[in-house]
Amino acid sequence: MVAVNSLMVPLGTRALEFSLMDPRTRRSVGLDDFAGAKGFLVVFMCNHCPYVKHLLPHLPKTMEFFQKKGIAVIAINSNDASAHPDDAPEFMVKLAQEQGWSFPYLLDTDQSVAKGYKAMCTPDFFLFDGQRGLFYRGQYDDSRPSNGKPVTGADLIAALEALLAGKSIPQESQRPSMGCNIKWSKGNFPEYFQAGS
Repeated sequence: MVAVNSLMVPLGTRALEFSLMDPRTRRSVGLDDFAGAKGFLVVFMCNHCPYVKHLLPHLPKTMEFFQKKGIAVIAINSNDASAHPDDAPEFMVKLAQEQGWSFPYLLDTDQSVAKGYKAMCTPDFFLFDGQRGLFYRGQYDDSRPSNGKPVTGADLIAALEALLAGKSIPQESQRPSMGCNIKWSKGNFPEYFQAGS
């Protein structure tokens, strides 16, 4: 299992608007659908990645808790499903339904949103403030599938709480997320991936 770190794009970077389909509802969803949100949490994830699976007993609860506090929460799967069929839309639907997710789980078929956000890995977390400026990017916590540390969500939860409280998270305290690289389709490999891997 080869892992890569998130790119840690500059804080303040503006969230890009997008319109992606949620396979559960067959409806398109974008940031504009959450006008008035106190913040926007965009999580690049997938079905099959061991790093994502490691967080699944804990992560959705965190996402739904802060969703109720006014944070718009959006999960995005950008993996090439033709090469990784476990990430196909029907399995996205199955996973979201089995876990009862209240947040959208969107399909980035052409991988343009992952490229626009400079996403590197699954999971990759981007938290934006209410004006869509990047407030936090980095790890969920320091637990990994093989290090024996408990999954707590400490880093992301601290960032979410700070955002809601009007406080800041120093850049030096933000640590990269780690996970499987996004599975790019043939000929779609972004230049920044090599720069950040």
